[in-house]
Amino acid sequence: MPRRRIAAKREMIPDPLYQNQLITKFINYVMLNGKKSVAERIVYGALDDIHDRYRKGEIKIQEKENTRPNELLKEGEDEEGGSGEGGLTKVQLFRNVLDAVRPLVEVRSRRVGGSTYQVPMEVRPERQIALAMRWIVEAAKGRHEKTMKSRLAVEFGDILLGRGAALKKREDVHRMANANKAFAHYRW
Repeated sequence: MPRRRIAAKREMIPDPLYQNQLITKFINYVMLNGKKSVAERIVYGALDDIHDRYRKGEIKIQEKENTRPNELLKEGEDEEGGSGEGGLTKVQLFRNVLDAVRPLVEVRSRRVGGSTYQVPMEVRPERQIALAMRWIVEAAKGRHEKTMKSRLAVEFGDILLGRGAALKKREDVHRMANANKAFAHYRW
């Protein structure tokens, strides 16, 4: 807990192409050494690649019942980058990728009576997004494609198809939380 005051949350400026704060945040996760224009080129290129694969039919996405693609957009967001024939936009594809990787529960260490227990706890929504983005970038860096753009695009495709290192990380975290269900009463 801070002693003086709580740090103010800064408002994030939406990215210039899609006017979306999630994409800006993801660009910041990809960015190295302050080179934001390089990170933007990488992320936009990966989104273009995955959207092209989606339009060609290489990637099939199971839509949730009673959900139209336009319902995934918040108010004030653009539908720029659309497919033209009523499919998902690039922003919606990105949001589907994030939703697939977001963890619902995680384990946190809790010291009780000289012993340390791994206690399963629900994850706050902001942390869910942060963990998902971090896992996607780490998984993409661990791939063997030639460029970061192609690594990200292939990782996005794998996530949408239900496989990939980022999804495996999420499943491992959920499995660990399920295995330590017995210590849930130590939650604070």
